[in-house]
Amino acid sequence: MAQYFTMHPENPQLRLIRQTVAIIQKGGVIVYPTDSSYAIACHLGDKQALDKIRRIRQLDDKHNFTLVCKDLAQVSNFTKIGNDAYRLIKALTPGPFTFILNATREVPRRLQHPKRKTIGVRIPDHPVAQALLQELDEPLFSSTLVLPGEQQSMSDPFEIRQKLEHELDLIIDAGNVDYAPTTIIVFSDQGPEIVRQGKGVAPMLA
Repeated sequence: MAQYFTMHPENPQLRLIRQTVAIIQKGGVIVYPTDSSYAIACHLGDKQALDKIRRIRQLDDKHNFTLVCKDLAQVSNFTKIGNDAYRLIKALTPGPFTFILNATREVPRRLQHPKRKTIGVRIPDHPVAQALLQELDEPLFSSTLVLPGEQQSMSDPFEIRQKLEHELDLIIDAGNVDYAPTTIIVFSDQGPEIVRQGKGVAPMLA
């Protein structure tokens, strides 16, 4: 049975943030708010928790997963980021963007794309997500909470509780978060390219 924390969406309670981090560090799977949707997350080094997320979302090993980071310094620890990519990500974050970059050895192989050896990274602009990342002091392994057969993530934490409380360890209720997919930017030898236009606007790539 999942715990259920009601957090202020702009000034999340530090006591609850610390309790959330403790749950993550013990292998818990949580649902938390971002600037584009509710997402499901766990500790990036926990294989059992990762497998649980795969099962809940019914994902295969070809799915692109995301590391949600607190800042660019964390991004640069887990990705091979050149000067141009660094400047672009700095200009666009925090915000509703996912960047696909080559992974470093710090990223467990099970999180990387099996062929391309890439990983998605995010720096979200949501006070609850940022407070979690600051307290945890390492990236969260994360995936948008889109359930099998659905096209969008669930936006109402009460409905998430009704549907998933027996599958999760914690649900954070920070109010409704309407689904708006992130803009995905892939970095390759040819430079950055928008492969999915979502909520984030990058006028320098138009």
